[in-house]
Amino acid sequence: MVLILALTGVGPLRAQELEDDPPLSETEREAALSTQSGRGPVTNLPLPRFVSLKGSEGNARRGPSLSHRIDWVFKHAGMPLRITAEFGHWRRVEDRDGAGGWVHYSLLSGVRTVIVEEDMTELHARGDAASPVVALAEMGAIAKLGDCTRDWCEISADSADGWVPKTQIWGVDADEIRD
Repeated sequence: MVLILALTGVGPLRAQELEDDPPLSETEREAALSTQSGRGPVTNLPLPRFVSLKGSEGNARRGPSLSHRIDWVFKHAGMPLRITAEFGHWRRVEDRDGAGGWVHYSLLSGVRTVIVEEDMTELHARGDAASPVVALAEMGAIAKLGDCTRDWCEISADSADGWVPKTQIWGVDADEIRD
């Protein structure tokens, strides 16, 4: 049996306080409300939607420009994030704890990942609790997301892959089906 290890300190780091932020423009305020339409005004993709952090570090800013201060620094490649708004080349994202801010789109990847929510989560051979356990995952482990049924998702990390109940991972919608 394989054990998928969690990364230490998976959450974002709080940035130090800097000078006051410039006020949001009317367009930025509209972007912040774009979740109400269900589609991003820039990409026309669904909002909210899940993505992952492309590199090993990404700054989350107070607003959608380099002139806004950094509130959070995401420190783990592949960390799943939820996009909640769009403005130009910027995406407002949040992590599983709701922390986040505006991130430049070049720091994000469409590769879907999830984070394990429960310690020693069992990965099963099939999407069925009666199927054999093939691996265990620690809480906080980041894994690639595969297929999903109504209640189960296939995930893979390190040299292990298996099926877990959706309730034990973050990074996929409860009603999402993936083939």
